Amino acid sequence: MNTSSIVGRLTLMFAVATAVASTLAGVALFAFQSVELRHHQADELRARLEIIAPLVQRNSQPARWSFLTEKLESFTPQNDSLRYIVQAPDPRYRFGRDWPADARIARNADGSQCVKFAGRTFLAVKKHIPANGQRPDVNLIIASDLAPVRATSLALGLAVLTVSLTAIIAVSLLGRAIARKGLAPLEKLSWHASGLNPNDPGMRLPDDALPAELRTMTAAFNGALERLQHAYERLAAFNADVAHELRTPLGNLIGQTQVVLSRPRAADEFQEVLASNLEELERLRAIINDMLFLARADQGAVAENLAPTSLAALTHKTAEFLDILFEDADVTLEVRGDGHAPAEQALLGRAITNLLDNAIRHGAGPGKVEVSIEDHGSQVCLGVRNRGGPIAEPHLARLFDRFYRPDPSRSSSEDSHGLGLAVVKAVALMHGGSVFARCEGEEIVVGFYVAKAQTKTQPLLTAAE
Repeated sequence: MNTSSIVGRLTLMFAVATAVASTLAGVALFAFQSVELRHHQADELRARLEIIAPLVQRNSQPARWSFLTEKLESFTPQNDSLRYIVQAPDPRYRFGRDWPADARIARNADGSQCVKFAGRTFLAVKKHIPANGQRPDVNLIIASDLAPVRATSLALGLAVLTVSLTAIIAVSLLGRAIARKGLAPLEKLSWHASGLNPNDPGMRLPDDALPAELRTMTAAFNGALERLQHAYERLAAFNADVAHELRTPLGNLIGQTQVVLSRPRAADEFQEVLASNLEELERLRAIINDMLFLARADQGAVAENLAPTSLAALTHKTAEFLDILFEDADVTLEVRGDGHAPAEQALLGRAITNLLDNAIRHGAGPGKVEVSIEDHGSQVCLGVRNRGGPIAEPHLARLFDRFYRPDPSRSSSEDSHGLGLAVVKAVALMHGGSVFARCEGEEIVVGFYVAKAQTKTQPLLTAAE
């Protein structure tokens, strides 16, 4: 039997369970029957004793005692399996072969006696009969050999053992058939699972006509396949976006270099092309740095060098580096509220910079960018509000995805490479927080939460709230 398979293990468990149950039942049955056979034999001896005792009681003269002894001899079988014994001080009133001197006599709980000698065991009952006439007091004993009872018990034990072995074999075979039948749907699922093709990520395991336990497992497995498919699709889209984002600056670099090398140029022309190429290289470096940062965040990196930080003060400090962008866009900044949390200021300042830059670039013209900071007990919330809506809910849920732009017309924008909000999401995660984006009429609120007490275990990010 192959116990490495489920069918083999179930068959073995069925066999063991049946063996234990049948053994307990057989032992109990054997013990019960043995006791009952001995009780039945004792009751039979007592019945004989009640018949013989009146005869002994009435025989009071030696002349009539011979009549009783003839009766007792006729009741005694030739094989000595049944004995009648009369013990008396007067030899004239004795009968039968008395127990040997070395016989071991033990009294049973029901009043009977167990007599052992010469390798034989007798079950005996005894009754004292008072004197009558010339007959003195006598003891009447009727004893029966236990060998037939033991033979019957042995036969019963062998029968129980045979039945038990037969039951174990039958239950094992039946259990194996039941296990194979019950596990047939699992084998079917295994066959379907072996046919899953990585080139067809939409394939799923069938969940029809399955037991409830397997339906739950199949649903969980199909859910995992669906999540893997989404992850694969996101990875494929990410690779395509990376290739697209890198292709544009690389194409510009190659094109400008080919043009400038097509014929002799003056030094100022070379200088102009090199300056343009430097801008493209800076853009490439920014993309690569952001991608490396996001990869580190994906591997579970947490913020280090934490220090108590005022988010309002950090926002004002960050906004100083964006003064030119605010002036060019004719946008003013208003900061409301404040909150304190332990933070790596360089990382958190980077996230705030990206949020302000996003509000300026994608705002609806001149106006105001409002930063609201609120203390929510265990977390501090920072939200950046600007006019730039409305944005549909499906787009809100993906604003923090890498290279995602809700407006396709901006997909080739040279001002942004589409990783700004993804970096915000990573920074929030590294500070034990989450991100959110919501639309309130024509205004968009995008921001993050940071935890006041940092832990190694990071909560899940939410793309929208």
